[in-house]
Amino acid sequence: MDVQEIADRLTITDLIYRYCRSVDRLDVPLGCSVFHADSYADFGIYKGTGPGWIEHVCKEHLRFLHHSHQVTNIVLEIHGDRAGSESYVTATLRRRDGDKVMQHQFWARYVDQWSRREGRWAIDRRECVIDFDSIGEVTPLNDNKRSQRSRTDPSYEVLRAAE
Repeated sequence: MDVQEIADRLTITDLIYRYCRSVDRLDVPLGCSVFHADSYADFGIYKGTGPGWIEHVCKEHLRFLHHSHQVTNIVLEIHGDRAGSESYVTATLRRRDGDKVMQHQFWARYVDQWSRREGRWAIDRRECVIDFDSIGEVTPLNDNKRSQRSRTDPSYEVLRAAE
């Protein structure tokens, strides 16, 4: 690998992580920045533009108390200004259902096609493949009020301080 390929790999990996952050914090501008404007996203329940998906999922996630996405096993193939990736993701979401707290869990893969346009990497096409999922009632240990699904989350202050 040369220096450019290493830089491209780091950039694409960072964008995959930023996508997860965007849906966990309901940060629409951040999520839209991961996709090209003319991109396509197929999440099964949604098929349309990448930015349209971000708008949709952030609105849908308002009904959840908390959610957290983790990405592992990122495999990347880069060929000049084009790339493909497969990323394993675990998503855990909680919602209230009357007196119950229900937890949804998904084990899936993001299968992405990328391109670098005018020096900027972004997703051209994302297909989310859910390998398996579950739902069940849980008993929360704490209220976790410090975790915010907005720019009031403590992480925004720390990341701004690094600018």
